[in-house]
Amino acid sequence: MAFLLHLNGPPGIGKSTIARRYVDEHPGVLNCDIDVLRTLIGGWSDDFVRAGALIRPAAIGMIEGYLASGRDVVLPQLLVDPGEVAHFEACAVRSGARFVERILMDDDMDRAISRFHRRGHDEPDDPWHARVRAVVAAQGGDDALRARHEALRALTQTRPDAVVVESTDGDVETTYRRLLATLPA
Repeated sequence: MAFLLHLNGPPGIGKSTIARRYVDEHPGVLNCDIDVLRTLIGGWSDDFVRAGALIRPAAIGMIEGYLASGRDVVLPQLLVDPGEVAHFEACAVRSGARFVERILMDDDMDRAISRFHRRGHDEPDDPWHARVRAVVAAQGGDDALRARHEALRALTQTRPDAVVVESTDGDVETTYRRLLATLPA
């Protein structure tokens, strides 16, 4: 049975890096990175949030079609609204697939914030990193990051099947192995 692996977590925690690593080792798996898809919308760099809202329904359609073909999908995307998570879960169910929810977290909030600020320095600077930094700054900077971190902690209380995976700063390999250990066979 195909599955949709939702990699959730705060900005800069390593969702995209882990998703890329996963698909590199699992041929045929689709990495449906909504941040990448945003860059396909005209004007995305001027209104990053709007581009995300515009591309999300298309992403759901793409995910649903891919799952229906019997193939797995990885979705590295911060979602703190249980209703938004439910949309992606319903997409998997409609396709006859499983919804596997993993939340990458760093228990030290200050370290997680520091990781966000280093984002893009240890890996190729994806074109959206600067836009995400600008969006976070406009929404309150570090206070906004703390709020997202807390919202994710609260989300784990409403999602009983979600598994929190410790994301180790600077150690993609350990984080990746921890994720693999939690996935269904």
